[in-house]
Amino acid sequence: MKIEDIDVIVADETHEKYVDTILETISEAAKVRGTGIAKRTHQYLITKIREAKAVIALCGDDFAGFSYIETWGNKEYVTTSGLIVHPKYRGLHLAKRIKDLTFSLARTRWPKAKIFSLTSGAAVMQMNTQLGYKPVTFAELTDDEAFWRGCEGCVNVDILKRTERKYCICTGMLFDPEEHLPAKIPEHVMERIRLLNSNEEQNEE
Repeated sequence: MKIEDIDVIVADETHEKYVDTILETISEAAKVRGTGIAKRTHQYLITKIREAKAVIALCGDDFAGFSYIETWGNKEYVTTSGLIVHPKYRGLHLAKRIKDLTFSLARTRWPKAKIFSLTSGAAVMQMNTQLGYKPVTFAELTDDEAFWRGCEGCVNVDILKRTERKYCICTGMLFDPEEHLPAKIPEHVMERIRLLNSNEEQNEE
């Protein structure tokens, strides 16, 4: 298996058939790690894909990896979350390719937003550091209650509650958009984004 055989792209409706496999892969990874991974529903990931907020990796028609984006606090904060690589495709540095595209997509869509990460994985911490994230206290992350409710499905949520959301097993990391130049996203993806933004504006009127 070569890394060149794997395509990493912004997911669209044609990739919805992989959602069950994605959820199963995330669940199995949580069991192996023995640490917390927030649970997501089938519909939640479908929505991310339809909103052009997800990145998928495929080897032909075979699922290889996935990640998605969420916005918080009236789009002042953004997270790139749910990064997963199927066991069959580990050891190929695929996680970094997925992370890089998800990060670039987030920066392109919300260039002024602060991008943050809450993770217990050493590999993710290393990738975040390479992208310019810095460790921060939880107080510097979003205060959007919807984000923190996402931790309810984690096995370590009791620690978060006992410390009154000051710390947990995960490390908080934050990216300052003022320190970096804009990233590049393919034009066909930008066209999808413009259409989605137009629809959002019409719905808000």
